[in-house]
Amino acid sequence: MTKTPAQREYFLDSIRAWLMLLGIPFHISLIYSSHMWHVNSAYPSWWLTLFNDAIHAFRMQVFFVISGYFSYMLYLRYPLKRWWKLRVERVGIPMLTAIPLLTLPQFIMLQYVKDKTAEWHTLSTYDKFNTLSWELISHLWFLLVLVVLTTVSMVLFKKLKNSANWLAGNISLAKLSLWFLLLGIAWAALRRIVLMSYPDILRDALFNFAVMQTLFYIPFFILGALAFINSRLKSLFTTPSPWCMLGSALAFGAYLLNQRYGSGDGWMYETEAVITMQLGLWMVNVVFSLGHKLLNFQSARVSYFVNASLFIYLVHHPLTLLFGAWITPHIQSNLLGFLTGLVFVIGIAVLLYEIHLRIPLLRFLFSGKPQQNDTKRHAHAR
Repeated sequence: MTKTPAQREYFLDSIRAWLMLLGIPFHISLIYSSHMWHVNSAYPSWWLTLFNDAIHAFRMQVFFVISGYFSYMLYLRYPLKRWWKLRVERVGIPMLTAIPLLTLPQFIMLQYVKDKTAEWHTLSTYDKFNTLSWELISHLWFLLVLVVLTTVSMVLFKKLKNSANWLAGNISLAKLSLWFLLLGIAWAALRRIVLMSYPDILRDALFNFAVMQTLFYIPFFILGALAFINSRLKSLFTTPSPWCMLGSALAFGAYLLNQRYGSGDGWMYETEAVITMQLGLWMVNVVFSLGHKLLNFQSARVSYFVNASLFIYLVHHPLTLLFGAWITPHIQSNLLGFLTGLVFVIGIAVLLYEIHLRIPLLRFLFSGKPQQNDTKRHAHAR
């Protein structure tokens, strides 16, 4: 184990937590948006649609950069097999826990809400398996992607360690932008090739999560690792760039135009990939620089939500669907419904978090970390 201590990155901890918690207003606003979801209000709201798009366009790209940063930090701290075991336990155990406790009951509930229970027996064995894969993985998809990325990084991180100075020695935001443009085009080309040669596989849940999503987010994960290795690259992200702010605004405008005028039968998804690859890179600078300025401090209140963010994210999704199915129809105002949903979901999620803290088995299952036999609440490590 490496003995070199790493300075606590309070702003990155905070950003990661708030990006996770943004999933709550994202999914609640999805109910009131013009996007089709499991549950929708009778009258969609244009401003909640815009709000929903603004969160969706960049959130996970920045999240995976931070994940790569902390993953590489721990990679240097532990032997390889020990590192892999720790990282997979931290994300795999909560994912496997959430499937029977959260997403399975959620799936059963939605079958009744959508009145599809009578159709289940008509599905083929594969369609049943694929439907369950989509529905049981659900909002846990990023945990599955992290397991895949961690496994792949057993090889990638070794190569990065040996060539880090060459990779990041003369890097600039302009060069990164070009590289991410090319990566976005490459991902889009791959999807189009798959669509033309074997279109049915694109509706396969495991292929989408384990392959397509992993391939899209791996550049951001590697970028995070490089930011840990090379302080100059990290400073590019923590130093505000007017060009990144302008580029982010223009890219988001392009994203909205593609959403409005694109077609699923055309190049909509491929175009979105190119746009969000660029937007995600530029938003790393925007989010990191703002976070470094505003969130780089230790606070008991912030630490609470940093520790609680994963659990709250895991439980918020079924709570949001409960709210959308049975409470949304009784609230005529979209604004009032959205605010009520936030109070309902966050309030119950925090209550459940406090309950789970008092049960060692649940603390282990939702954190992937062994619990000591005492009543002290341990802060969640990275």
